[in-house]
Amino acid sequence: MEFESVTYYHTPIGTARIIGDEDGISSVTVIDTEVPNSTNIPKCLQPCVQQLEEYFNQERTSFDLKLNPQGTDFQKVVWSQLQKIPYGQTVSYQKLSKDIGDGRAIRAVAAANGKNPLWIIIPCHRVIGADGSLTGYAGGLWRKRWLLEHENPPKQQSLF
Repeated sequence: MEFESVTYYHTPIGTARIIGDEDGISSVTVIDTEVPNSTNIPKCLQPCVQQLEEYFNQERTSFDLKLNPQGTDFQKVVWSQLQKIPYGQTVSYQKLSKDIGDGRAIRAVAAANGKNPLWIIIPCHRVIGADGSLTGYAGGLWRKRWLLEHENPPKQQSLF
């Protein structure tokens, strides 16, 4: 049995704890505790750290990583659908439940969204209420707002 590796990476909105092994990244979570950046990043986690850095530097709009999230079959269906939401766009929980084939599964979809183990990489922050409101986010609504604004920076208006 292979042991999972852990590394810590500072982002503009908190420290990311990244867990994975040769089978893929199993967890990326944001923690509020001050933990120093890892200095010796395991080889299996280096692409994740690099791609998160590119994302925060606005050099990356999608991730190309080997993922290995642990969850139920239903959760994995929802997480797979989340990965289809384009950078800079949002969908409602209702649309997401329709997209997986059950328009009545809104609460179950929301629960699966809340259990997403791969912060930012599986973009659960792109799911909003049907009325356009920011609803529930495990990392806090301020982080959800920050991420959505990061993906949709205000357009510079011409003075002339």
